[in-house]
Amino acid sequence: MLPKRIILIRHGESQGNLDGAAYSTTPDYKIKLTQHGIEQCRLAGHNIHNMLSENGKKKNWKVFFYVSPYDRTRSTLREIGRAFKRREMIGVREEVRIREQDFGNFQVADRMKVIKETRERFGRFFYRFPEGESAADVFDRVSSFLESLWRDIDMHRLHNDPADDLNFVIVSHGLASRVFLMKWFKWTVEQFEYLNNPENAEVRVMQLGPGGEYSLAIHHTEEEMLEWGLSPDMISDQKWRAQAHRGEWNENCPWYLDSFFDHLSDDTAEDSDDNAEKV
Repeated sequence: MLPKRIILIRHGESQGNLDGAAYSTTPDYKIKLTQHGIEQCRLAGHNIHNMLSENGKKKNWKVFFYVSPYDRTRSTLREIGRAFKRREMIGVREEVRIREQDFGNFQVADRMKVIKETRERFGRFFYRFPEGESAADVFDRVSSFLESLWRDIDMHRLHNDPADDLNFVIVSHGLASRVFLMKWFKWTVEQFEYLNNPENAEVRVMQLGPGGEYSLAIHHTEEEMLEWGLSPDMISDQKWRAQAHRGEWNENCPWYLDSFFDHLSDDTAEDSDDNAEKV
């Protein structure tokens, strides 16, 4: 009953992406898509539909949507939905916990420029915007959303026919998507700092491997993951996950131990010395 894919998509181009001054007069949650953004979302909808249907060859699949309550994400979902038939969709849930990072209220361009420069010096994950949130705050609420998502699966709330492939599409924002992946794959804060934002209407696909683990490496290439800011070690871990069995531990994943300890002695050699002393 696990979803075959969990697809993260950032909203299409918005008025705020085109002109940052829009945030000084329009509340962030009311920022709308541009015409180009609408076209991006319609194309993304067709691409996602082709992915799930394997270009029309597969019939037994369904999709469930989670969407941020912001105007631009709801509009993104509507345009994506034009590519789908009603019978292909289980439903949709508006989810406030995957909303955009709160940058404060109205955002004055000159002030925000100084604030964002300070954020770069302080560190993007822990810097909290005045009257707003840090990425760490977003991580906490996205983590709570992830727990709810798993409850939806475990309690069969989506009433999906087991014969159908279940797919989730999460229509959200750049930072929310990055911290979702960080939480899921247990990436460190240091690794987060190197991640790049998805482009408007860009998808990142977590696909279920044959062993029951999700991986970005099934749908995406190594070159794509490098562009997103994943290190070679993180990419190696994604490739391992593509074939790993659910619940296995990647002993070769260096950040589990090596990034926290300067030097780990060879336990085998120590055990041999201890045994020799006992003899």
